[in-house]
Amino acid sequence: MSGWDASADAWIAVIGESGDFGRVHVLDAPMLALVDHHAPARVLDVGCGEGRFCRMLTARGISTVGIDPTAALISRAQALHADGDYRVAHAEAMAAEPSGFDMAICYLSLIDMADLSAALAQIVAAIAPGGHLLIANLTSFNTAAVHVGWLKPLDAEPSFPIDHYFRERPLRTRWSGIDIINHHRPLKIYMQALIGHGLILTHFDEPEATGGPADKRDRYNRVPNFHIMVWRKPL
Repeated sequence: MSGWDASADAWIAVIGESGDFGRVHVLDAPMLALVDHHAPARVLDVGCGEGRFCRMLTARGISTVGIDPTAALISRAQALHADGDYRVAHAEAMAAEPSGFDMAICYLSLIDMADLSAALAQIVAAIAPGGHLLIANLTSFNTAAVHVGWLKPLDAEPSFPIDHYFRERPLRTRWSGIDIINHHRPLKIYMQALIGHGLILTHFDEPEATGGPADKRDRYNRVPNFHIMVWRKPL
């Protein structure tokens, strides 16, 4: 089990309505800038959770469908956005309209998908020819971490050790009452899978934190926590 059903309440408490540090101070601005650049009319948010990014897209006048396998998170999304279109579904088996979306978005959700190839097959099928897949993901350096975050020994400088980078594996991750399974994959696994599904890379970035408390911003900027990619589906 992924742990998301049992962790839904803790997740909602941590994220709130505005988001956590990584979303608010690292990812939101570049993600929204890329959405604005491509100007999609209809977006599929895969792994939408409690619907925070869907609400941000709707505020821009974009028609958005959010899917997530955790019923409690979809219920929260619907409660916060009564007119929104939210559906309980796993990415690997979702029933989204074929070629029905100008853009699909995976905002820190690929790491939750146990079968990456099956999920990408469904996601790519939902994107119209010429449309785009926008991804924000934890870097593979981050998911290969030996500990969650920094190691702070008593008599040495803090460090961020990683190990077994090339070995794909599920990872049990715990923080703030959340206890879930993520999946570590080396970057090449993501890149090869996306290329294998016929997509063309058009943008890659490793965004830095630009706001929030200075000490936390420094920690985020010393280790590459996230990357952002845009892939285009050929005509």
